[in-house]
Amino acid sequence: MLRILGSPKRLCDGLTRRDMLQVGSLATLGLSLPVLFQQKNYASNPNRGARPGFGKAKSCILLFLYGSPSQLETFDVKPDAPVEVRGEFQTIPSSIPGYRVGELLPQTSKIMHLTTVLRSVTHPYPIHGVAYATTGVDTIDVPMELNPRDPRHYPYIGSVVEYLSKRDGRDRGKAPTNIGLPWPMSSRRVGEVARAGPYAAFLGGAFNPKWTEFRGEATRHWVKTLQDQRFEGGEPYMGISPDSRFELATTTEIPADITLDRLDQRRHLLQQLDDARRDLERSESGRTYSRFQQMAFDLIRSRAVREALDVQREPRSVRESYGMTLFGQSCLVARRLVEAGSRFVTVFWDEFGLAGSGWDTHWNHFARMKEELCPGFDAGFAGLLRDLEQRGLLDETLVVCLSEHGRTPQLTSGNGGGRDHWSQCYSVVLAGGGVRRGCIVGKSDRIASTVAERPISPKDILATIYHLLGFDIETTLTDRTGRPVPLLHQASVIQEAIA
Repeated sequence: MLRILGSPKRLCDGLTRRDMLQVGSLATLGLSLPVLFQQKNYASNPNRGARPGFGKAKSCILLFLYGSPSQLETFDVKPDAPVEVRGEFQTIPSSIPGYRVGELLPQTSKIMHLTTVLRSVTHPYPIHGVAYATTGVDTIDVPMELNPRDPRHYPYIGSVVEYLSKRDGRDRGKAPTNIGLPWPMSSRRVGEVARAGPYAAFLGGAFNPKWTEFRGEATRHWVKTLQDQRFEGGEPYMGISPDSRFELATTTEIPADITLDRLDQRRHLLQQLDDARRDLERSESGRTYSRFQQMAFDLIRSRAVREALDVQREPRSVRESYGMTLFGQSCLVARRLVEAGSRFVTVFWDEFGLAGSGWDTHWNHFARMKEELCPGFDAGFAGLLRDLEQRGLLDETLVVCLSEHGRTPQLTSGNGGGRDHWSQCYSVVLAGGGVRRGCIVGKSDRIASTVAERPISPKDILATIYHLLGFDIETTLTDRTGRPVPLLHQASVIQEAIA
């Protein structure tokens, strides 16, 4: 860094004249004046270390249930509501005294004392806005939902965690900071275009999640319908074969005839070629290229990641405790990845075979909840929390289970009955990593239709995740034009959920 000699002159905001003169040289390292202000203010904040829960979580496992489960059959049951609202399922007691969950969650009911349930999440966008639920963008519409490259998008929370960790020198370096399971989102179904959400947006493609690929066979078959479309075939979310496995994305796999020595030789050759491309490296595209190249080599050489993905190393009893489904085994891999050093791991319950699947139960709601969806979730979610607790990892691992919205209280008369999109009131579950245990935050009305107490926005949830991971929610990012943008708009930490 270029240093400017001379006596210090402190300005009213705490920065010295020397700090101001250093900005020009810092810009070449990717630090702008707004970022310098933010870092100075963050470092000098006397309360940042004393705030409850701040930095308590070393890592985060985000479980995203695409399509959105019904709050009425899961975490906000209404046994006294009319049958056209409560549906055909019963409720069961949970390990939180006086709190009941849906009967389709028998294993989850036994670990609810480890969690905090947010029953009053609300926002105005009843569409599949994965980006709205997981990024700092303050609005969403259907064109944005169906276009990951829409310039209005903000970066995914895992991408921000990776970016800030690297920027602030907090990257562990043992395994990818930001990794997604079980495959790149929207890549295993037909119909429509890729959905927005888990992308780095203006931070650059090098900060996209590093994805795995699932290799295995489904052991159960299922029929899915979407208006006039039909899919019939293997459903991995209902069951997979024991020899199923997860691998790094194919772009970072080593060919069978390439040893690490030969890989190093190739790397040295590439470095020699890079020396002849100084002009390219001075450009933003060159810097992005270099980040991609380093990322690929790091992934290839990471024995910790390869071993973490190998669920065959686990005892059969542990694997079965998560459920032998795609979601359950993905949750097990997520636990192994945070043990290996990953800081932010996302398990997407994604569409498979047909667009509009996942938890999007417009049709055949009760049959799908009973046979296709809840059994796999119940085993995977409960298995993950039990395993983390038994290993002494839950207090340092934040687990967040969320979706885009909830489902309509009023059942439809469509094929097999259904619940449509509903964002006015739904539930999210948190556990571990600085979260209170056995806590219920917020309340809905008598049919889980509107918020009766303590409205919570998706941005408040993101703020709480950042806070527990040790990132100040007042942090600013820099967009493609060099303009500072807030990490989140009008968000606050959910203090009632903090231990």
